[in-house]
Amino acid sequence: MPQSETHKRRGRLPKIEVVDLFCGIGGLSYGMKSEGFKILAGFDLDWTCQYAYETNNGAKFIYKDIRQVKKEDIIPFYSKKSIRVLAGCAPCQPFSSYAFKNKNKDKDKYNLLYEFGRLVKEVRPDIITMENVPAIASFKLKSVLGDFVQTLESENYNVSYQVVFCPDYGIPQTRKRLVLLASRLGMIELIPPTHKKEEYITVKDVIGNLPVLEAGETCSSDPLHRCRSLSLLNMRRMMATPYGGSWRDWPEELLLDCHKKEGGKSFGSVYGRMVWDEPAPTMTTECTGIGNGRFGHPEQNRAISAREAALIQTFPATYKFFPNELEVSLVKASRYIGNAVPPKLGEIIAESIIQHIRNTPS
Repeated sequence: MPQSETHKRRGRLPKIEVVDLFCGIGGLSYGMKSEGFKILAGFDLDWTCQYAYETNNGAKFIYKDIRQVKKEDIIPFYSKKSIRVLAGCAPCQPFSSYAFKNKNKDKDKYNLLYEFGRLVKEVRPDIITMENVPAIASFKLKSVLGDFVQTLESENYNVSYQVVFCPDYGIPQTRKRLVLLASRLGMIELIPPTHKKEEYITVKDVIGNLPVLEAGETCSSDPLHRCRSLSLLNMRRMMATPYGGSWRDWPEELLLDCHKKEGGKSFGSVYGRMVWDEPAPTMTTECTGIGNGRFGHPEQNRAISAREAALIQTFPATYKFFPNELEVSLVKASRYIGNAVPPKLGEIIAESIIQHIRNTPS
């Protein structure tokens, strides 16, 4: 067995370096960093993400539209003799179910993933990872995903992708995501699930010990443990919502007009409470509002706080979102957290890459 292969199997690995496109506040980068990867840089068009990205990842944030990014912007970050990873989690809004049903409405909305494909061809990294909503795979080879896979295969990448149910990997929310891995070194796949159903991480596991809050209150010891205030009417609605319940449990006088219509009856989880012994629902950019999903605290009469949302997204309590968290914007915090790749999923992707490198002959 060659010496380099021996070292890989014993634990010594080549240097693995990452450039993260669409990096946001750095959830994916942080997860990969936690597994020993060197995070070099992140590109994003939201300049307000710079503080969180750089502070937590020790990497450079570049404020630039991917359409303007060239190989000269990326290649100089990598060092010689490293495994070069290019990560790209294009914003998921263009790939929602509604967008696919109306795919002729905006013919430019898929360009971000095509731009990622362009950069793959220019940069030619060793390994690629891409994460997105499952609906991106709905149209198989006729879809933007099919085009992206064909681009990678034409550049001699081995490609695999699958829809991940996040609780299967220790992430305490029912989020489903498509994870793609591609490598020029050989076949690559995501590692098998790490948790059985009876082992799922629950709401109580991650937020059950946090200090009690009233609606509109901020925890004195944790500025991010802060929740929205409620109007008198919405407080009555919250108080009328039982454990695990929703607006369907309210008396007639508390119902919204939209819930009285036939079309509104399908939104059964809004104004709902989470339950302690199950994973949380998917965190969204509006996850700190009770009217946007099942984001009510299981017992307290309020929506979840920004800290609770961050913990459900698997951000550690030490993660810095703002230079001054005494002046937390709940709107901005919710957007950051809801848009992020859960760091734990970044760890799973990194573990898959490590296993791939160990199993690849030199």
